Amino acid sequence: MITVTSAQLQTWIASFLWPLTRVLGLIAVAPLFGNISIPARIKVTLGIMISLVIAPSVPPLAATDPMSLQGLLILAQQFVIGAAMGFTIRIVFAAVEMAGEVTGMTMGLGFATFYDPMSQGRSSAISQFFALLMLMIYLSTNLHLALLATLSDSFTTIPISATPAGGKMFLQLTEWGGRIFSAGVQLALPLIAALLITNMSLAILTRAAPQLNLFGIGFPVTIGVGFLVIGLVLPYLVAPLDSLFHQGFGALQQITSATASASP
Repeated sequence: MITVTSAQLQTWIASFLWPLTRVLGLIAVAPLFGNISIPARIKVTLGIMISLVIAPSVPPLAATDPMSLQGLLILAQQFVIGAAMGFTIRIVFAAVEMAGEVTGMTMGLGFATFYDPMSQGRSSAISQFFALLMLMIYLSTNLHLALLATLSDSFTTIPISATPAGGKMFLQLTEWGGRIFSAGVQLALPLIAALLITNMSLAILTRAAPQLNLFGIGFPVTIGVGFLVIGLVLPYLVAPLDSLFHQGFGALQQITSATASASP
């Protein structure tokens, strides 16, 4: 006769529930997985399937009741760790979207805004174009699989325990968040420079011929030059975007190592 004690049942529940919480935290925030257009049922199903694969390789857990206060604290901590890992890669996409916002405003397309399901807000058409381009690179280079592999390895580097992760993880995440502005401006710098030269040329032209209607020729010229420069710059964006993705995964490793060093 097979007998199952309450302690064994609690251990089985915890060995699946806590990894599932970390996986769902990443799926809720990470690019592609956390897209609002994907139904919540599919996200939960995907999280359960990933957890069923990862759970057998998770290191042995402490004997803790999942419904106790300590077990709930572990549950919350696992969700925060997973969300922090997904948010680290989300910052890479946010930097590219900012480059698109700056470019669109400089071109005069700041009024052309649409609902963006990834950011769950309104963004310019150029920003959405850059975001879709970034998503295609993200999928074609299998970086979404690399993110899941990093998540699987995190259960070894950051074991599930009741010890708080510490503030160093949040410090690393905050410092990496500053790359949104620096990387966004760097990516948009060629377009900004070209449009600045265009605006200066239009200013000199209207000064030399005041009868010209600046509003009549200014917008078509800046928009045309902007699209022309985007077409010329696109082949050269592969290396900067690849470097930005490598920096993102490097920051992800730093965050996981910082969390692991905070644990005993």
